[in-house]
Amino acid sequence: MQILQVYTCLDQIQYIEWSSDSLFILCAMYKRGIVQVWSLEQPDWHCKIDEGSAGLVASCWSPDGRHILNTTEFHLRITVWSLCTKSVSYIKYPKACQQGVAFTKDGRYMAVAERRDCKDFISIFVCSNWQLLRHFDTETQDLFGIEWAPNGCVLAAWDTCLEYKVLLYSLDGRLLSSYRAYEWPLGVKSIAWSPSSQFLAIGSFDEKVRILNHVTWKKITEFDHPATVASKKTIVYKEVEKSPTVDTERFSFSPSRTLDSSLFSTKSKYDISQVPVSLQYIKPVADRANPKVGVGMLAFSADNCFLATKNDNIPNAVWIWDIRKLKLSVVLEQLCTIHYFQWDPCQPRLAVCTGTSRVYLWSPAGCVVVQVPGEGDFQIMSLSWHCSGDSMVLVSKDNFCVCYLEGEEVK
Repeated sequence: MQILQVYTCLDQIQYIEWSSDSLFILCAMYKRGIVQVWSLEQPDWHCKIDEGSAGLVASCWSPDGRHILNTTEFHLRITVWSLCTKSVSYIKYPKACQQGVAFTKDGRYMAVAERRDCKDFISIFVCSNWQLLRHFDTETQDLFGIEWAPNGCVLAAWDTCLEYKVLLYSLDGRLLSSYRAYEWPLGVKSIAWSPSSQFLAIGSFDEKVRILNHVTWKKITEFDHPATVASKKTIVYKEVEKSPTVDTERFSFSPSRTLDSSLFSTKSKYDISQVPVSLQYIKPVADRANPKVGVGMLAFSADNCFLATKNDNIPNAVWIWDIRKLKLSVVLEQLCTIHYFQWDPCQPRLAVCTGTSRVYLWSPAGCVVVQVPGEGDFQIMSLSWHCSGDSMVLVSKDNFCVCYLEGEEVK
């Protein structure tokens, strides 16, 4: 790795994003209401967008990499800036919710959640000219998020956690189906589409995942997350630590800091546990907001064969379900809380981080623990795969490193 360009911004950067073609870099400075754009091919070219008194709370690229969408303070509007024509378009009444803007995978359409006159609406725009295609109201009390299916034909919208409701709309705004698993307890916590758009997984506060099919939009199965894994057909990989024993008296010199770190740091590996296995279960605090309960993370593998989930009540475990058999296949029991996981974009290989200096990889062939080399304690808080699947970025609070993977692909 080498430094290609260095750009100096006007203030502290709160957000940074590549354009889709990797030719431009967006740097957002929310405190000053400014966005600066830099060109990789033409270092002398730059663009400055100042929202002025309207302020700035969010900024992102459009799929074509030539338009920037800025959301003003109090979500009064979304401003669409064109880098090519220098034209400006405005979208009024965007809703302040977790996931209020969604693009189709092919970049042709954009859906925006809106709130006006105390009612929820969704507007669908054509990204080529930002013309309004459809505008319709939703049967929600407090719309929480929207997400397109990968094929761009169906838009999922879900209500606040106080109301269990998932709505499925076609591209022309028709309501295809409405799903509600139960009525009174806390409802939807997370949602994920399968890459083939055949399945929609819904993670709920009742510690279950429900799978809807794309034909009837009815539930085909539900996955529970009990504190005890009892099935003999489930493999439980348990992380264990072992402190190496090194006889320092055999050294004729004082070990350096790097050597000391590599020799005396605890090692980690996976053991296969005999079922039944009792997992660490944390009882949620009922009188606090945003309780640590329910399925908060879920993701399908690139080949649609596996679904990885995390139940926040059991924070140290990753559950891997076989979608072909609709059964639990593997549980990874870690020593620390799961911070993040992500599937390899090319094959069924899952990377997990737990806020330690290790990254954990699972594939149908087995598990492996990778220790990040280097001085100090590199605590991995997040990770991101390269689109080729042969490397990933590991991110800590103040640093990052690139992990390259070698070997044959999993068949």
